[in-house]
Amino acid sequence: MYFYQGYWWLIIPAMLLGLYAQIKLMSTYRKYLRVEAASGLSGAEASREILNRAGLVDVPVEEVAGHLTDHYDPMKKALFLSSENYHGRSLASIGVAAHEAGHALQHQAAYFPLQFRMMMVPVTQFASYAWMGILLLGMFTGLFWKFLGIVIGIFAVLAFFQIITLPVEYDASRRAKQQLLALGIVRPEESRGVSSVLNAAALTYVAAMVSAVLELLRYIMIARDRD
Repeated sequence: MYFYQGYWWLIIPAMLLGLYAQIKLMSTYRKYLRVEAASGLSGAEASREILNRAGLVDVPVEEVAGHLTDHYDPMKKALFLSSENYHGRSLASIGVAAHEAGHALQHQAAYFPLQFRMMMVPVTQFASYAWMGILLLGMFTGLFWKFLGIVIGIFAVLAFFQIITLPVEYDASRRAKQQLLALGIVRPEESRGVSSVLNAAALTYVAAMVSAVLELLRYIMIARDRD
């Protein structure tokens, strides 16, 4: 069955890159989690400072459970930081918190890639759940090849979403590093540590994009062989 065997080797590079990205993120994050920032600010305090200076005093910074569950919710217009980074006073905690504040700054500036990604979220969420069901339906009904075009369309949406995510994440990190230095939250000699953490985090998004693109390519090649 092509679903299981067709061009399976395309998945290997994505798996290896994803594994490397996770190991890199965890090792870098843990390293700088042990380095306390000279400012003595916590992640919550640092992000609050960035938001306040940008006039976003109405954007709350809240604590959320979990490990590296930090995120900015554009619908609620709120920042959520994992307990470790909310209370942590390390370069890692401040860097992650500032990155999420960077997304709030993007939202304030109507940064187009962020707005476009927000528009794609409902479609992407549906596609993430739908593709497996469509594939299984095609296999059990013997209509695998008829449904393959739909699967390719779904993976095209997922791949495009991952591609548009990259500039959003890199720009948020750029804004974060800029604000941390401009506000004196980190010293110039500390910026290298912050950059290392944010670059490692960004690599996970690169891995996700590569995985989505290769999976799309895999199904396109399977469909091509059928023609």
